[in-house]
Amino acid sequence: MSGFQVLVVAGTHGNEVNAPWLLDQWQQNSHLINANGLNVCCVEGNPAALQAGTRYLDRDLNRSFSAELLKAPKEKAYEIARARELLAVYGPDGSNPSQIVIDLHSTTAGMGTSLVVYGRRPPDLAFAALVQARLGLPVYLHEGDSSQQGFLVESWPCGLVVEIGPVAQSLLHWKIIEQTRLVLEGCFDAISKVKSGLANYPKHLVVHRHLGSIDFPRNENGTIEFCLHPYRQGADWEPIQKGDYMFIGLDGSLIKFDGDDGSIPLFINEAAYAEKEIAMSLTKREVWLLSDHWENALSKLIV
Repeated sequence: MSGFQVLVVAGTHGNEVNAPWLLDQWQQNSHLINANGLNVCCVEGNPAALQAGTRYLDRDLNRSFSAELLKAPKEKAYEIARARELLAVYGPDGSNPSQIVIDLHSTTAGMGTSLVVYGRRPPDLAFAALVQARLGLPVYLHEGDSSQQGFLVESWPCGLVVEIGPVAQSLLHWKIIEQTRLVLEGCFDAISKVKSGLANYPKHLVVHRHLGSIDFPRNENGTIEFCLHPYRQGADWEPIQKGDYMFIGLDGSLIKFDGDDGSIPLFINEAAYAEKEIAMSLTKREVWLLSDHWENALSKLIV
């Protein structure tokens, strides 16, 4: 098959059930989501984990798309095989190729609705800018983290992650479903405007650039000894200052922030990140001028 196609992935993590439910409903009712006439293909990222009700079976699928893992002949993890399968069918060189991928997620953190871009690929930045301008959503720019690699969207020429929360893992929630639908329609509208030559790009893109992550305080056995301070819970997107309370122990002892003033935490107390030794990620808000190069790069993909 040839021609321009958008790939929508839901259930990359098997315990994030709202987006898969939405796409299943869309399959039953073609009028549920306005795709603006685009050729859209929908797929469950990790169907085995969805069926099992777990985030993954062997390893995180959204950390399984690095070239090193994909080319490792002895790597037998289910998620590696699934990543290869998705690329073989829907990848840019696959049998049913897509040029843009939208990866739908939910989070237990109090982040509301946001967009995630990995690195600084021009088409990604242009796409994020259009969606941000239309929907007013914050953009988390994740880069420079050697411990977090191999994200799904990086394997397509252009990709955008949608994060919506807070919602408990494996819990269907109407508000999350509806917000996912609205953001997806916003993405489709932005793409269709580029395709028709009517895209109205903003002058700026506002990003929250990844600075690093903070783990919970742990003992020598790796057991968490302090929980998140109540002032931090649900305070995603709110700047913190040196000396602000971060963690609290059972005996009331406190640990304070000792980083740069004005750092902005995201994914605070995300349930899935404890295993990754992340209590929150820190970001810096930046305003970037939009580049003609970004716009041209996106336009070349959407033909």
